[in-house]
Amino acid sequence: MASTEPTIRATNDSDGAAVGGLIAAIFAEYEGVLFVREELPELAQLATSFTEAGGASFVAERDGVIVGCVGYGNSKEAGGLELKKLYVRASERKSGLGARLVELVEAAASRRGVGFIELWSDTKFTTAHAFYEKRGYLRSAHTRRLHDASDTVEYHFKKSRP
Repeated sequence: MASTEPTIRATNDSDGAAVGGLIAAIFAEYEGVLFVREELPELAQLATSFTEAGGASFVAERDGVIVGCVGYGNSKEAGGLELKKLYVRASERKSGLGARLVELVEAAASRRGVGFIELWSDTKFTTAHAFYEKRGYLRSAHTRRLHDASDTVEYHFKKSRP
């Protein structure tokens, strides 16, 4: 029997393969978005890579299966955090899980007293853009090209904090 709500916990380095599977499944929902493990070296030591970036990462599990993830690290610009790797399995979307995961990052930003949270999102992930905007993240005019196998272009989003 399925549990009523996913359990959220801090990641372990050993979660990389399962998180990679989640990301691969989500990428497969979009034409031309390819999952290439070598382009995501942080999956080899997931918890360690976020700790080294000045942050942390979390997974959501339902009945032992990872159904969502999020992480954060220090922003390249002083005074902020960068939200990274927010992914939620299709069957869990619109359940509030994405909001719960983002709230972990926002709580960390509050504890640290930072002035903003930023993130980058593939231009193809329009549902995610609407989610971020609903939560007060503003899309800026900045984009970046990743020069990866998918030829990804990302939009920049930023949320100022009081």
